[in-house]
Formats: sequence, C-alpha cells, structure tokens
Amino acid sequence: MPTHQTSKPFAPLAGVRVLDFSKVLAGPMCGQYLADLGATVIKVEPCDGGDDTRRWPPIVGEDGAVFLSANRNKQSIAVDLKTAAGRDVVMRLLEDSDVMIESYRKGAMERLGLGQEEVRKRHPRLIYASISGFGRTGPLSHLPGYDLMVQAFSGIMSVTGERNGGPVRAAFSPLDQTTGIWAAFGILSALRERDATGVGRFLEVSLYETAMAFLGYTSQIYWETGRTPPRCGTSHESLCPYQVFPAKDGEIMIGVGNDSLFRSYCVAAGMPEMADDPKFRTNGDRVRHFDETVARVSERTRQKTVDEWSQLLDEAGVPNSPIHSLDRVLAMPHTAERGIVMEYEHAALGAMKTMAMPVTFDGEQRTVKRAPPLLGEHTAEILAAAGYDADTIERLRRDGVVRTHGTPVGAAGTKVA
Repeated sequence: MPTHQTSKPFAPLAGVRVLDFSKVLAGPMCGQYLADLGATVIKVEPCDGGDDTRRWPPIVGEDGAVFLSANRNKQSIAVDLKTAAGRDVVMRLLEDSDVMIESYRKGAMERLGLGQEEVRKRHPRLIYASISGFGRTGPLSHLPGYDLMVQAFSGIMSVTGERNGGPVRAAFSPLDQTTGIWAAFGILSALRERDATGVGRFLEVSLYETAMAFLGYTSQIYWETGRTPPRCGTSHESLCPYQVFPAKDGEIMIGVGNDSLFRSYCVAAGMPEMADDPKFRTNGDRVRHFDETVARVSERTRQKTVDEWSQLLDEAGVPNSPIHSLDRVLAMPHTAERGIVMEYEHAALGAMKTMAMPVTFDGEQRTVKRAPPLLGEHTAEILAAAGYDADTIERLRRDGVVRTHGTPVGAAGTKVA
C-alpha cells in the first residue's frame, strides 16, 4: 500500500513547550517522545552533576550511555532550585510553558514552592505531570521509585523465572520505560482537552501502577481460579506447547497458539499421531498434560538443528524463533529497513546511534533533530530568550544559581578544558 508523503516534517507538538525536571529514565523517556513529536523540551537539571544517568557507566565522553539513550531532541538548562533566584528563573520559564514534568521524591517540589497546587494556581493552563514510584497518595507514597524494587514489590518477579528456579529481573527496565510512555499518553490527552477548555490538568503516573497494569490478565486468572500464578520460565500458563525447546545445536522458541497450529506442528515434526491423541488434541488437553506434552515435543526438537526447525516450521506456518543475541538483531537487514535505529552527529562524540520512537507516520523517516544536550549547554540561550540580559546571566552564573556548559559549579569566569 503506498504511503502519503508530505514535504513538511511530522511535528504535531510544534509550539508546545515542556519544562522537564525529571531524571533517570521514566520522565526523560516521556520528554524524549514529546520532543520527537515536535515539542520544545527544556531539561531542567541540578548544577552539580545534572541528571544522575550522566554519571552511569559506561561513560561516553561526558555522559553515560543511559543518558544518551533518553535525552535526544532536548535543551539543557542547569539551575540550582534551592536558591530563590533559581526558583525565580523556573517560574519565569513556566510562564511560556505548556507542560511540566517532575519525578522528585514526595514533598520535594512542594518544599521548593513548585508543587502542583502552587504552580497551577499561577499557571492554570499548565499540564503538570508527576512521575513517582508508588504515586503521590497512599501509605507507600513515600517510597522511592526504582524499577528493580517495584518489579519485586508488585509481584512481577514472583511470576518471572524458571519453574523450579528463583525470581528473575526483567533486564531492560520495563517499568521505567513504560511509565514514560503512559506519562506521554496522559500529557497528550490533557493537551487535547486543554485545546477545548483552556484549562490544564494535574496527572500522575507511577511505576507501581504500571506494574499492576502489566499484571492485568495474570490478576484476572488469579481472580477466576484463586491460584497464585507460578513462575513459567519461557512457557505460558494458558498455552502449550509455547516455550523454548532444545535443538541439536541450541534452542528455539516455538509458539503453538491454537489447535490448528498444533496439528500443523505435528505434521511438520513427523508426529501426526500426537495431534489425534486425546491427551493432546486441544490446547486445554495439552495444558492439563503439560509436562508430558513438553517432554514429547522436546524429544523430537533435539533431533534437528535450529536452522532446520526454523525452515520446517516457517513452511508449516508455525510461529518460531531462534534465540538471537542483541548484536545479531541490530545487524539484521530488517532492522535497517524499518529505520528503528537512527544515526546522528554529536558535537563532542561524533557519529552516534539511538533507538527511535517505535511509531511512524505516513512512512516518514525518523530523524534526530538535536543530539542529547551537554549539562547546561543551552542555559544562556534559554535565559536570553526569557528576557535576561547578558549581565544578569553572568551574575547568575557567577553566583552559582545557573551553570553553563564548561563552567564548574560556582566558578566565575573560568572554563573547564
């Protein structure tokens, strides 16, 4: 199907300004996606070190790889919010902003005079998005938000891992990243409403509620059966065979999602009699005889290589996949064809790569408009646009209220090599 191309880049949030006080991953991912959609996103960072992830190894140049992954298309201003002058800077920037994102510990923004009630009283059109570990209300609202801890606390780790093994952490911070997506989703919804009403919203997202939403159908199974779901490894408690199986030279994932696919598998595997056996005829039968089903399938899969099984099962229309390493997937022609990996030039680091927002519009190529900012890289530029003259900017910098890139905290007139 042909795509409709336009000469103007897709930037539906052009003209929207976001002041992003968040750090680490959830909030920065939210801000990055809004920036990808055309919003002007100003990252407000502490003068002393900036976002924590700037110092997380591996360090590339001045910044950590995690920081580089979540902060493209943004500007950076470094401000000391503990000073009255720093808070005045922020309040002036909020006058022309549409969205504010924060992920501070409970009560921190209120102590700084930047809580949602005070800010929205002065700026009723503002959309104030608060990201936390456990939400801003409730008996656990004081707890910090760490992806690993919430995976453990929410029950996710109780159902993740091998059947007879211990709990396992999902290795890619799914709660942080998905909470960032939910925050962006909420902000877009609130912007749409504000277009009609002229009034902003206070919205909350938390890693805890993201975790609980991930456990939606798992919870439903518990409510219906009264049984706490066990760890399943690569298998599925409602489908069988649906897991990793041993091959002659490795392992292969086989996903038999219905009875028709099971019959196709049995024919391709040279064991058609299994499809007619009353113990395996339906998915319900196979789940009831789970161990025997897996044993029968495993016995057969060990007889061929991964490539042989992939070819056989692809021809039969049975879902399957080798267990690929990341480097192999990144090098695949399909990855390149989809354009999910973007290349850009960083002023200090040269040629870089980053993972795109996984949405395309009319087939338009996704690009990086700004490299991830250096700490305080745009401080002077942002302050000048807000009406500060050069002498005032220099005084704020000299007093340690703001930091410009290349100037150490509190230093006057010296540059860092």
